[in-house]
Amino acid sequence: MSEVLDNLLYSEEHEWAQQGEGRVVRVGITDHAQHLLGDIVFVEFPEVGASISAGDSVGSIESVKTVSELYSPVSGKVTKINDALEASPELINDQPYGGGWIFELELDGEFADAVSGLLDAAAYKELVGE
Repeated sequence: MSEVLDNLLYSEEHEWAQQGEGRVVRVGITDHAQHLLGDIVFVEFPEVGASISAGDSVGSIESVKTVSELYSPVSGKVTKINDALEASPELINDQPYGGGWIFELELDGEFADAVSGLLDAAAYKELVGE
């Protein structure tokens, strides 16, 4: 059974979004997604400074099984990537909601508006059948 945290919001593509300071949002993939992928060996990040829209493919995650697209759950400007994943992409497997976060962005608008299309924990659990 995958871990789903109540304080995060989720996309149907299995990314999570966490509100940070101001309009900053941290993004990663869910525990469910990392289980499906298996051992992660490489992460392709979005470019810092890039403006992205919710639903855009912004990178990829490569595992020993497959390569999966990484989608942005919200719209904004990429402000930071998790450099630790370059040397240790397996952090996503070990800590999908902690040290395995992938990138941060500054929202185009207000948080409530930006995340209105995302799922809460209960809806995400229903989506993945848990």
